[in-house]
Amino acid sequence: MANDVSDATDGPKNDRDLTVGPIPRHMLRLSGFLMLSMISYNVASLMETIFVGMVGTNELAAISFTFPVVMTLQSVAMGLAVGAGSVAARNVGSGDMERVRRLSTHCLGLVIALSILIGGIAYFFLTPIFSLLGASDEVLPLVVSYMAIWLIGMPVFALTNVGITLMRSTGDAVTPGYLSSVGAILHVAIAPFLIFGIGPFPELGLQGAALSFVIARFLEILAFFYFFAVRDKMLLFELAGFNQSVREILHVGLPAMAANLIMPVSMGVITRLLAGHGTAVVAGFGVAMRIEFMAIMVIFAVSISLSPLVGQNWGARLYDRVKEAMRTADIYVMVWGVFSYLVLVAFGRFFVGLINDDPLVQEAAYDYLLIGPLAVGVMGVVYNATHCFNALGRPMPPLMISLLRMIVINIPLVLIGNYFFGYMGIYFGTVITTVLVGLVAWHWVNYTIDRRMVRSLALSENN
Repeated sequence: MANDVSDATDGPKNDRDLTVGPIPRHMLRLSGFLMLSMISYNVASLMETIFVGMVGTNELAAISFTFPVVMTLQSVAMGLAVGAGSVAARNVGSGDMERVRRLSTHCLGLVIALSILIGGIAYFFLTPIFSLLGASDEVLPLVVSYMAIWLIGMPVFALTNVGITLMRSTGDAVTPGYLSSVGAILHVAIAPFLIFGIGPFPELGLQGAALSFVIARFLEILAFFYFFAVRDKMLLFELAGFNQSVREILHVGLPAMAANLIMPVSMGVITRLLAGHGTAVVAGFGVAMRIEFMAIMVIFAVSISLSPLVGQNWGARLYDRVKEAMRTADIYVMVWGVFSYLVLVAFGRFFVGLINDDPLVQEAAYDYLLIGPLAVGVMGVVYNATHCFNALGRPMPPLMISLLRMIVINIPLVLIGNYFFGYMGIYFGTVITTVLVGLVAWHWVNYTIDRRMVRSLALSENN
């Protein structure tokens, strides 16, 4: 299998074959380059927030209102990426690279069709959606104008997301890291020219922020196709087996989409509740979320790195390595959770001040940073479990975990918290939810792996 991977991708054997070599080394390499991608994206996002904050508080609030809708639309691409990555990694583990090529090609075609369809439908419902979320008369036209341009770039964003996941499923961590970094740099470089009208460019304000994002992602996807199709020869342009590919992808992808869609529903409820406390609170929440993501991106990197690592080893029937990977990942995220919380408490006001100088926005943002990041480590345990389940081709447990976390527990707790303690109660409700669900997810995924290990051992003894 290792030789097949190396031949197909022209990469070093021990770098791309995740079924051999130390688990911690593979995880650090995969998550390290993924962190490079996330750091780049988040720095670009923070810089965009700073630029938009310089335009005005209403514009900053408009960006915050986009979170639930953007997360909903991204859920489609994320679901397809999870499904394709899961199937591809397990086929890499079993040595069937021809199937991986065919699956990758079919998946990218499916992404283009679905993203155009869904983006086109979403365009006609922007105004009622953001009115429902509580956008004021001053903010509503701003957020609609931003999203109208963002939707144009949805197919490009979706292709980038899914394509890079496919690339990681083969064990290539380096190229996706560099591609994402270059895309983020382009975003930051282009944004001020279009937002503020520097030089010959028109002053587009909030629309300029959206347009710079679309342009950067378009250039990034062009580079991806060069590396994936030309260098690695990982695309196979034929329709044979298309229906089978779609079924395999959607078997994991549809529940993953549903699980991802649940979070924007919960986020929409939270945003609506926060809107009742004023525009400054919504803007402060948006600023704090951008800052908190600097901590969350590390646990994202660790949990996402589990997908190819678990998938390849599960496909090769190396269940002890799957168990070791989960244990290592959980230790990493818990240690990071404690460290990141201490940093955000100590330097939170400084970070907020870099983005916005409105005292009300700053206070609301720091209030969140005192509470929300308490659960970062446990959140990592939840993400580790869901990515592991998806890599195993078991999409229903992550869906159940998301339902439990976002709907069954979180919404009642934030409603109760808001009633008794205002917006601070909303933040505490999310923390309590994460801790409770983290305990369930940790037990569930370890029970699943242990049960498969026992069955494998019993079969070996019988043979």
